[in-house]
Amino acid sequence: MSDAIGPDPGEAALPPPELEPAPRLSLIWVIPLVAAAIALWLGWRTLSEEGPVVTLSFKTADGLTPGQTRVKHKAVDLGTVRSIRLSADMSHVVVEVRMRREATPILTDHARFWVVRPRLTPSSVSGLETLVSGSYIEIDPGAPGGTTARRFTGLEQPPAIRSDEPGRTYVLHTAKLGSLGIGSPVLFRDAQVGEVLGYDLGAPGGEAVVRVFVRAPYDGYIREGSYFWNESGLAITAGAEGIHLELQSLQALLAGAVAFATPPEARTNPPAAAGSNFPLYGDEKAALSARYTNTIALLVRFQGSVRGLAVGAPVEIFGIQIGEVTEVKLQYDFIKNTLDVPVRLSVQPDRISAPGAPPATPERALESLRALSAKGLRAQLRTANYLTGQLYIALDFFHDAKPAEISESDGAIVIASQPSDLESLTHMLDTVGRKLDAVPIERIAGNLDATFAALNTIANGPELKAALSASAATMATAQTLLRRVDTNATPALKRLPALSAELQATLDHANRLMIGMEAGYGGASPLPRDLERLITQMNEAARAIRALADLLDQHPEALVRGRNGTVQER
Repeated sequence: MSDAIGPDPGEAALPPPELEPAPRLSLIWVIPLVAAAIALWLGWRTLSEEGPVVTLSFKTADGLTPGQTRVKHKAVDLGTVRSIRLSADMSHVVVEVRMRREATPILTDHARFWVVRPRLTPSSVSGLETLVSGSYIEIDPGAPGGTTARRFTGLEQPPAIRSDEPGRTYVLHTAKLGSLGIGSPVLFRDAQVGEVLGYDLGAPGGEAVVRVFVRAPYDGYIREGSYFWNESGLAITAGAEGIHLELQSLQALLAGAVAFATPPEARTNPPAAAGSNFPLYGDEKAALSARYTNTIALLVRFQGSVRGLAVGAPVEIFGIQIGEVTEVKLQYDFIKNTLDVPVRLSVQPDRISAPGAPPATPERALESLRALSAKGLRAQLRTANYLTGQLYIALDFFHDAKPAEISESDGAIVIASQPSDLESLTHMLDTVGRKLDAVPIERIAGNLDATFAALNTIANGPELKAALSASAATMATAQTLLRRVDTNATPALKRLPALSAELQATLDHANRLMIGMEAGYGGASPLPRDLERLITQMNEAARAIRALADLLDQHPEALVRGRNGTVQER
């Protein structure tokens, strides 16, 4: 039997034991834990995003503030300025920048840094947005590749182009820069298609080098054979064509500009490669003249003044330009002890149309010039503009020119010169002056004084006065005589018409008588012939009387003076 012990019926039942719950985590600890987690996350993020520290050198720290100034590329933050200090020699400032990790690949020796701040230059206005946001540092990664770098020299001016901008760079050579500078525009058909990147003055006596950038697709317009020229904003020239004023654009007026064009014959050439060299001409006219690559050098020696003749002056024949002056200098001949002015000309034979002729060569040019010189071809200085005094050289034919030989000297063909019109006039005036100097003017003046004195003596002498008095008395007597003749001749003149009528009646009667006698005596009798002669003489007498009557009617004084105007004495 089992000895199971059951509850004692006499004892009271005890309640079941209660278990206390385990202690819970207090909510006050959640906030520090979250903050710590956020701090750990931010620290990890900061450390994961933090890039290297780079050092930048600038001439000034204007606009830069540690902890605030950002480093940007295309408006994206890539770093922050950590500190700014002066260099040991105090010549520049050293800026330390903490870059972000994503900027690490572009920190190579191709990268460029500069400070973006408000800038006003003749060519552009930039950085106006920094008036509100403050200055910042811009980075241009440069071309891909390059060596990792942590020290950079910042640019004082923003670069003209960015590394990711498509286009080509060209090199221009010029004797003078004019108003060109960094940032000057490059124009094509008056539209800006590029900028001047920089320039190098070169060695003394050499040419300056200008680097320009032309953006795509406009760089495709530049071909082998294109030409560039300096397009100043305001050009005032006084030359053979007079005073010429040309205004380009306001930007070109302030900063100058470079323009280019491609002639029709070069448009089929391949595009010019990047880095190609081109000459930079002074103006568009010089660039157009450069199209004529075939040139012949001429030399002209002038013996007189060439004041007003400058390099670049046109060379014309029949008023058409065929070249220009390339050199003017003064030369002394020790052998002949003479001074002259040799002027070198550059003539483009392609400007002269010669259908069917073979290509122009120096040999053919020499032969042609000899033939033309034999016909009187000479070079003459002429005035192109009387206001400015500019001269040009004209090739013309002078049929009275002295014979001259065509020769070669120093690689140029020497042609004879002809004195200018002003020199000819001066020589003529000089000749006239020498002849006038030979005239005995003082002796002639003395003779004239003596002659005038004699005439004065005669005019004031008594002989002339007596002669004038006698002439006055003679004229009075003649007038009295004419009045008497007019009075006495009037009755005779009145009688002349009646006398003429009676004579005409007598002639008519004689005619009738002759007709009757002709009928009575016949044609064989001598009487009719005698009567015919008598009638003829009477007719002549009647005509003479009529002529006398007319003469006396118009000139009654003829009875005294006669028909020749002299007084007849009876």
